[in-house]
Amino acid sequence: MKKGFLSLVMMVAVLFAMAQPRIEFEKKTHEFGDIHEEGGKVTARFTFKNVGDSALVLTRVKPGCGCTAANYTKEAVQPGQTGFIDATYDPWGRPGQFNKNIKVSTNEPNQTNPYIIFIKGNVIKRPPTKYEIAGYKSGRGEVRVKEATVRFQVKNTGSHIDTFKIRSFYENGRATSVNLELPEYIQEVGRSFGPSIPADHEGYIVLKYDGTKRNAWGNLKDRAVIVTDDTLEPRKYLYFNVNLVEDFSKMSQKDLEKAPKISFDKTAFKFDTVAQNTAVNETIKITNNGRTPLIIRKIDSSMPALSYRMSAMEIAPGQSANLELTFKAQNRRGKQNATVEVISNSPSNPSQIISVTGVVIQ
Repeated sequence: MKKGFLSLVMMVAVLFAMAQPRIEFEKKTHEFGDIHEEGGKVTARFTFKNVGDSALVLTRVKPGCGCTAANYTKEAVQPGQTGFIDATYDPWGRPGQFNKNIKVSTNEPNQTNPYIIFIKGNVIKRPPTKYEIAGYKSGRGEVRVKEATVRFQVKNTGSHIDTFKIRSFYENGRATSVNLELPEYIQEVGRSFGPSIPADHEGYIVLKYDGTKRNAWGNLKDRAVIVTDDTLEPRKYLYFNVNLVEDFSKMSQKDLEKAPKISFDKTAFKFDTVAQNTAVNETIKITNNGRTPLIIRKIDSSMPALSYRMSAMEIAPGQSANLELTFKAQNRRGKQNATVEVISNSPSNPSQIISVTGVVIQ
């Protein structure tokens, strides 16, 4: 009796072990052929069947890049039943051939590598719009700015002037009002038209960026707004990527001799490896070897995972302060490269870059 019971238990265990899900795709590649860039998103459906003996679950469906997006069967697929994975491709702005993939993982116990399905095709470039023909390649609406982003360096004692071309693509005599919303350190110094820009007309607006009024240092991202009565996009943003630096040119030789002088005991933070969701720290000693107070104007990290804390932002002559850096691995992995910029009132070295390198492992 006991032997019969044990045999039955072993048989059930063997049968249970043999009962496994198994996925079988109807196809693994979909060829779209030629599609038009302006034709909108296209979707391919990949159908699969569970040819195994127990419920099949898609545990992960990962598009190979941002060009594809996947919608798929979320619930368990029973033996003999079917499911699907939808792969979507947006051709806008991507003329030419494409070959994208989606990696599929399941609850199959013997699966070591994900299955890979592919979408392929060729995007036929759309004809240029009237805006692009005129050189206005970005923006929306019938009133557009030709180049909305400028980059420059300016001293804290100076200013910088830029000219922004603006055009109305409206027809039939429809004039469009043009107003400005500006921060205190940007002012309008000229324009080629009045309060409104005439229909089918190209003009310009001249703006001055005043470094003497911008109470900040280093790399800055500022913006101004052109406000119109364009029905589709009334607010047009102008972006100023500015490097604001301190002007030491008017200091005499005597002033320079008395000036603060910054030094670092190290300018690199290197860690071999750190595990995900843990942190690693480094302390950098900053010394003032000058004869007047050293002021740390700004500390700027290149990534959110890299934080800092300064023990003092003003350092007396002959004294030191500590810059404590913390790199939080979080969900990052692989090689890491970051920087911290220290901006000070030291004429000999007003900007110092500290490099941060290491590897995050799972």
